[in-house]
Amino acid sequence: MMDWDLLAKEFTYKTSRSGGSGGQHVNKVETKVTAQFNIRKSEFLTEDQKALLISKLSKRLTEDSELSMYCQATRSQLKNKERVTQNLIRFIKHHLKKQKKRIPTKMSKDAKQKILANKKRRSKVKQMRKKPGLD
Repeated sequence: MMDWDLLAKEFTYKTSRSGGSGGQHVNKVETKVTAQFNIRKSEFLTEDQKALLISKLSKRLTEDSELSMYCQATRSQLKNKERVTQNLIRFIKHHLKKQKKRIPTKMSKDAKQKILANKKRRSKVKQMRKKPGLD
């Protein structure tokens, strides 16, 4: 079992002013928190995990294999820092899971029969809607 709090120690944080409405308070307080995590330099992750994350998240990473995420949801810098840390850990956990390979299955005979019966029934309904022929 991994202790994810150790991973959070490898994050670097930057603060900045939040955007959007909020009046004078927004203009003078740096409550937006950006967390950055360098995957290649991580001592917490194994080489396999690093390779998996880099391949899955290639579009989200910088040239230095750095993943960043921000939070500006609350007016408290501390709460935003806690939220962004939790979100980044959850995001990394999610992308470390290996997806199970799908095993293709055949449709059962009963299911095929149901589909064909439904098609025949619909066909009869549509045939009944036609104008009668002059036979």
